[in-house]
Amino acid sequence: MKKTLCLSLLCFTSLFADANLDTIQAQLAEQKVATQKLQEQVNTLTQEERKSVNTSASFSQNAYLPDIALILNTSLVGRSVDNVAYASAKIPGFIDAPDTMELPFNPKKGPNLNYAEVAMHSVVDPYFDAFAIFHLHLDAFEIEEAYVQTTSLPYSLKIKVGKFKSSFGRINSKHQHSWHFDSQPIIYKALFGPDGISDSGIQLQWVAPTDTYIMAGAEAMQGTNARSFGNPHANNLYVGYLKSSIDIGEDLSVLGGVSMAHGENYYNDVINPTNVYGVDLTMRDQLGSYSALIWQSEFLQRNKDLGSRTNKQAGLYSELIYQYNNNYSGGFRYDAITKNDADLSAYAGVNTNNLDKYTAMLQYKPFPMSRLRLSYSYDRTKVISGERKDINTVMLSLNIAAGAHGAHNY
Repeated sequence: MKKTLCLSLLCFTSLFADANLDTIQAQLAEQKVATQKLQEQVNTLTQEERKSVNTSASFSQNAYLPDIALILNTSLVGRSVDNVAYASAKIPGFIDAPDTMELPFNPKKGPNLNYAEVAMHSVVDPYFDAFAIFHLHLDAFEIEEAYVQTTSLPYSLKIKVGKFKSSFGRINSKHQHSWHFDSQPIIYKALFGPDGISDSGIQLQWVAPTDTYIMAGAEAMQGTNARSFGNPHANNLYVGYLKSSIDIGEDLSVLGGVSMAHGENYYNDVINPTNVYGVDLTMRDQLGSYSALIWQSEFLQRNKDLGSRTNKQAGLYSELIYQYNNNYSGGFRYDAITKNDADLSAYAGVNTNNLDKYTAMLQYKPFPMSRLRLSYSYDRTKVISGERKDINTVMLSLNIAAGAHGAHNY
């Protein structure tokens, strides 16, 4: 009986093992068939299709596609003078004829579409980045900036080539939608016009290998800015600057810089030198995780040789911004022409002293990519039709940013 039971158990085990082996062999056969089908599909690829397959582990085309952003800037303006009078306004000693430059920002009473900006940035390769910023106005297309910048030079060097906004001073390199106020500081408008110093050129910057941030820069540019330069015969503008920043404690940051621009103006068919000097100071006190107090100021002086005389003129702006949190902020700015040693004989009988402007603003950002700003300004720098005019302006502006757009410096 025991022998019979043992033989039965052995047979059962053998049959069970054979069944498992058959199952495994069937699964292997199925896998082999599937593998053969995949191999046949690979073999059917055409030569062109195989070439399109990227087999390089060190290159991914997606990583080199450009970031693209769209900025829309609009405003609703109420002003105490009409549009024709505002467009013909003069600033004594600085803009002595009706301004032939376009007024790109908030030029008219009522609604304005100031511009649509398309910004593009791409990593070209391990050595270069490319940037392009286009402004689309209602009836014009403008290349605001288009340049290539190095990324891997030794000794903390960086080179920029193309058309770009100069790093002269503090606000010149910033775009309008990143300003704390919707209007350009008076001294910048008077000396350089609405675009500031923006031209074709080459820039070299060097950051010192120190614990304290120190950056020195030099630029060679065409100098087409007719407000202060404008020699049409050759490139003539050279800019140099030295900038630094320090942290005082854990919350206070201080940034400062000195700048100089040397160029040539073209007056009465004669080439003469122009020198512009700038000093800027910015302090940021981080009051909390989302609140801060920012004080930013710049002083500029221009010595413009006109042959028979040299105009020596200067001005400043100073603005204080309180950021309550990520959504709400407010601020105040004071603009002033502090020196105006120029030929003012065309303004006989007009008070040309105390050319200044006051601006207050409140800002609401429901989200980081959108901004509503309400501002009021009292401008005492303009002469219209031979009469000094005090201009009151109330403005509501809307700025929208869509797409991949880099953060701006504070």
